Amino acid sequence: MFDKVLLLDNQLDPQINDNVSSKAPASNKGRDQSVDFRTLLILCAQSITIGDMITSHDLLRQIRNQSSPLGDASQRLAHFFANALEARLQGSSGGVIQSYYDAVTSKKRTAAQILKSYKTFLSASPFVTLMYLYSNKMILDAAKGASVLHVIDFGILYGFQWPMFIQRISESKNGPRKLRITGVELPQNGFRPTEKLEDTGRRLREYCKRFGVPFEYNAIASKNWETIRLEEFKIRPNEVLAVNAVLRFKNLRDVTPGEEDCPREGFLKLIRDMKPDVFVNSTVNGSFNASFFTTRFKEALFHYTAVFDMFGSTLSKDNPERMHFEEVFYGREVMNVIACEGVDRVERPETYKQWQVRMMRAGFKQKPVEAELVESFRVKMKKWGYHKDFVLDEDSNWFLQGWKGRILYSSSCWVPS
Repeated sequence: MFDKVLLLDNQLDPQINDNVSSKAPASNKGRDQSVDFRTLLILCAQSITIGDMITSHDLLRQIRNQSSPLGDASQRLAHFFANALEARLQGSSGGVIQSYYDAVTSKKRTAAQILKSYKTFLSASPFVTLMYLYSNKMILDAAKGASVLHVIDFGILYGFQWPMFIQRISESKNGPRKLRITGVELPQNGFRPTEKLEDTGRRLREYCKRFGVPFEYNAIASKNWETIRLEEFKIRPNEVLAVNAVLRFKNLRDVTPGEEDCPREGFLKLIRDMKPDVFVNSTVNGSFNASFFTTRFKEALFHYTAVFDMFGSTLSKDNPERMHFEEVFYGREVMNVIACEGVDRVERPETYKQWQVRMMRAGFKQKPVEAELVESFRVKMKKWGYHKDFVLDEDSNWFLQGWKGRILYSSSCWVPS
């Protein structure tokens, strides 16, 4: 199963039809399909902002009566936003948030189960697959003819990006002769903060052995990535250095009251000080990092409406893996964005144009996005049978992906200026 999913681009298609419902959504008996959840949710958020608890609770009750984690896309979205609004009503340090997190994290899943959810996610949307293909191409282009390629991957997690990359290296006549990967992640709780990181390294080592690619792995567990010392990355002369970051910029700490330096700027400075040959990043394109709650709420609602609508159009309602990642990933994100403030709020996405300003200010210059590459991705999407409402585009040298005209993800490639 690992090969079937992780060596995707080289041998196998995402097999969309395994998971997508060919039937129209079933009706929900007793539920009013004309409920305007967006208006109810925004009114509830506004009532909470001005401290009108009676109206807030009344609106929340109306939303609860019509929403469901097993319903259509709008009902599922409303369910998770209602959870978050209820938690905010009780205070960001209240028990609702912790009990939700505890319920989510207590559901232990094996690597095979996680991979099954990941496969379903890939079947529903091309986003992550195309981010990986974009990143891999940019890195391999920079590493042509290199004796050693060193990839520093911020947010490596399970390392799902790298098996097909390793296979590509083994098949390339002009690719690097040795691969080093430094995997950076948040530490685990307990006595072994790097346990998952080490498991990832073992899996990647097995793939390298299988494909005949000399390999070296270094694990770094750190809560605040901008504070990692340069020497911890063990950068060596005469190696091609690539920095990779996929969908983790949104979790970097932003400037908070009392801090002189912005952690996001410090993180980019750290990467600039590495003097990488290439720096590839993919980000969530969102504008719900505002400190003013109502503004943040509306932007988050618009963003996640598109996300849940996408899953509603590409996966059946009773798909268990859909239920799992909607709760564990998106439900948890919504809870954090809506219910938490200050350092507790770790979901802080910005738009690609905001990141472009930050990157240029940090001393990077952007590499162009080739029109041929974007077109090749469109061909792949069509071949794989993805839904017609997925959008691929290019703007200001960013590779953009979205749903029904709303840009959800952005990727770009940089070098030190």
